[in-house]
Order: sequence, then C-alpha cells, then structure tokens
Amino acid sequence: MKSLFIPLLICSVTSDTIRRYESEDISTDKQSSKRIGPQFESEEISPRRGYNTIVEPFTGKVRYEPKWSSLDTRPLPKWYDEAKVGIFIHWGVFSVPSFEFTAWFWEKWVTGTPDYVEFMRKNYPPGFTYADFAPQFTAEFYDPNQWADIFESSGAKYIVFVSKHHEGYTNWPSKNSFNWNSMDVGPKRDLLGDLATAIRNRTDMRFGVYHSLFEFYNPLYLEDKANNWSTTRFVVEKTMPELYDLVKTYKPEVIWSDGDWEAPDTYWKSKEFLAWLYNDSPVKESVVTNDRWGKGDVCKHGGYLTCHDGFNPGVVQQRKWENCMVLSRGSWGFNRKATLDTYLKLSDLTTLLAETVSCGGNLLMNVGPTHDGRILPIFEERLRQFGDWMKVNGEAIYGSKPWTHQNDTITPAVWYTSQKSGSETTVYAILLKWPDVDVLHLGAATPSPHTTISLLGYHGNNFKWAKSSTGMQVQIPAIPFNKMPCDAAWVLKLTALSS
Repeated sequence: MKSLFIPLLICSVTSDTIRRYESEDISTDKQSSKRIGPQFESEEISPRRGYNTIVEPFTGKVRYEPKWSSLDTRPLPKWYDEAKVGIFIHWGVFSVPSFEFTAWFWEKWVTGTPDYVEFMRKNYPPGFTYADFAPQFTAEFYDPNQWADIFESSGAKYIVFVSKHHEGYTNWPSKNSFNWNSMDVGPKRDLLGDLATAIRNRTDMRFGVYHSLFEFYNPLYLEDKANNWSTTRFVVEKTMPELYDLVKTYKPEVIWSDGDWEAPDTYWKSKEFLAWLYNDSPVKESVVTNDRWGKGDVCKHGGYLTCHDGFNPGVVQQRKWENCMVLSRGSWGFNRKATLDTYLKLSDLTTLLAETVSCGGNLLMNVGPTHDGRILPIFEERLRQFGDWMKVNGEAIYGSKPWTHQNDTITPAVWYTSQKSGSETTVYAILLKWPDVDVLHLGAATPSPHTTISLLGYHGNNFKWAKSSTGMQVQIPAIPFNKMPCDAAWVLKLTALSS
C-alpha cells in the first residue's frame, strides 16, 4: 500500500559540474520595470547600477553578483509586464492516477491520506508502486501543434510548462534522471522540446518552464535533508544540472521555480544559478524568474513575486507580481473527479483578470492535460472564450498600467486600468456587473469638458455623461442583446479625464 519505489538515478555528475556549467560563456537577450507611486512604468533596458553590481570596464554592461542585494536590482524585461496573461500546464506521471490533488498524489498516498490509500486499494493490486504509473503515461494523443493553437487562441502571451514536478519525473530526456524521464519511460519522446518548437513555430508567445527544486523521495535529497543541508549531493548531482541543461537546451524565457521551501537558498545554490542566468546564459536579456528560490525568499527576492498560489492582494504592490491559478478548482493536474461546477466560468476568469491587472499583476491560468495527451474540451472552451473576450477588450489589458484608483469608490465591481500615450492618459473601467439601471455612478473618475466615454466593441454612439459632486454619472443606453460586445465584464473607455 505504501511501497516506495525510487526510480534509478544517475549520480555520475562530479562535484565540479555546477562550476563547469557556470563558467561556460554562452551568448544572448534584456529589460526593466520600476514602480512610480502606485504604478509600474516599463522602460527600455537600463539596469540600475547599485553598490552590489559590477560594471564591465570596456562594455559598460552590468554583471550581477550571487547575492540578493545585487540580483534584486536587475530590471524586469519589459515584455513580461506587457504580456499580462500566461498559460500554466501541469502534466506528468501524476496525470495517470489523476485523483483529487493530483500533483501531490505520491506524497498523499505514501503519508497515508485516507482517500488516496482507499483509491489505491480499490483500483490497483498489492505491491503496485508509484513508478508503475509511468508506463501508463502514454501521451499517444499529444499534438503540440494543436496545443499551441489552443493556447494562442486564449490571448495569452507566454506559457509555463512543467518540466519536472515534485515527483522528479522529467518531461524531457534529462541525463540526470535516468529511467525517470519522458524519453526512457512512458511517452518515449521529448514532450517539452516538442511543445517549445510548436510554440515558437506557430505563435508569438514566449516559452517558459516550471521546475521543482526538490523531489519527494529522491534518496540524495533525503540524505541531504537528514544531514540538515550540510551536504549538497542532490543539488550538485541532480537539480542544478537539470536547470542549466533546461536553459542551455531549450532557452526558456520564464523560469518558474518551486519546491524550495524546506531548505535555504545557500543549499540550493540559487543565487549562483541566477547570477549565471542574468549574466551569461543564452536568455540573459529576456528571461524572467519568480521568487521561489529558497526558504524565506518567497515574496521577497527573485524576479516577479508569486507569494503563494492564487496570490491576489487587491492593491498595487511594490514589485511586479503574478496570480497563478487553476481553471479547475482544487487541482493543478487533471482530476478525474472534477464536476461541472469545479471549472471556472468566463465570468470568473474576467473577474480575476480585472482584479489582477488593475493592481499591476499578471494572470497565469493553469490547465491539466490527460495522461494520453488531451486538453479537455471544457478547458479549450474556457480558453477560447477568454481569447474572444481579449480580442474585444485587449487594449484595456495588454501593456496597461494601474491607474491612480484600482477600483471605484462608489460602485462596486468596477476595476480600472490605464494606458498612456504622450501626455494623454486613457482610463478603462472594467464593469464586472452590467448596471441594473440606466445610470452608472463612478466616484473615482472626474471628467473634463473634453471627456469621451465609449464601450469597447460597441459600434454605437459614445455614452453621454454628467459631472456630479462625487465624480460622474454615465448614461447607459438601451443596447440590443445581439449588439452587446461580450458576455461578461464590459469595458468603458474614458478619455481626457481631469483626474
């Protein structure tokens, strides 16, 4: 019931491996984001020269040192803040049992969580191990071109594909994960590489990877843990060589780190990796990273902040942040027990988008494919619906900045974004609920004599308005049902406001 089969691992990497990877000089791409008052302003590449960075004497290029006081000064590449929307893909051996909180299935089973133990007792013979699921991870219907088309239709501008989750199985032919990777057992193909190629050949999206630093039951990790992190065999021989390999082979522009919370970043050698990534890697100019690099680092250090899954603070943050969330409540991987009300509706997604982007964040929407490589029609439908909404309202989202107000001071469920062109600022009011009456009161917006108000996607006349003592009153015309531009979250475009 709790048998614990550990897949055979290659441990032939020498103690010089990390230093060798770091010393290799490989070419490449860069950029920035800073906060001014309540807003973020992205700018072209102009790294901030702090006391803990090194400026090369002949090139003038900044080199970052492996310490947070230096690494945290690196500007965030502009593309990431402008993108606003990404797709997360959780896929692995856990997609075979696909039971409840799927990505943690192995750990839940081994630690005796009753539902998981009973599931195994009823459905699998005695002596069945977690590794026995791997040959059933077949991916026979996996079509990376189809996936790329679906993801592009959502309006997302980047994807984050799980290269390795906490189970340790790699979705690429890692040399450091013998017989526990997608080429050796299961699909018999490079799942990650095939998707990277499809994304780059068929879309304008950026390709990124998720990578778990730790592994549930890797014996090298457990040995280091037992030694209170005084030894680093797992880091030197397994997890860091994987990260360097991922970057050099696939050139991802997002590194979404996870599995960091048990050990400090000095154990993980995270800062050394990030210094190499920012200084010498093939994606040094364009890569973005998150904040999960060691115990105590989350929400403090790294690139953008994730803080915790589903982070949605409701106010502007001092640094760029991301809200990673699931389209199917309760599970990152495919869950066979999911019911219709488990899946978020379009209105749920547009609400999360408005709340997130108005406060300066990005939204990372997760899908969990099946073990045989299918994206369920309900996932595809939600993504395409979201993409249709973005086609109408994208100007309020892509490249937008938080306004002076994030939500309205009088009418609830109204969130604001803004776009600046020269000296002019256009404000977008995202209405999560269509007004019940023909007048909409906006307390945060003060009009000028030149103010215009229009509904994105509506081809009728501009809306009439009147200034009030508490802001402005917008006249909502009677719009025929078949003329409404979308089914959820309507966006008013306000120009020439006085505040």
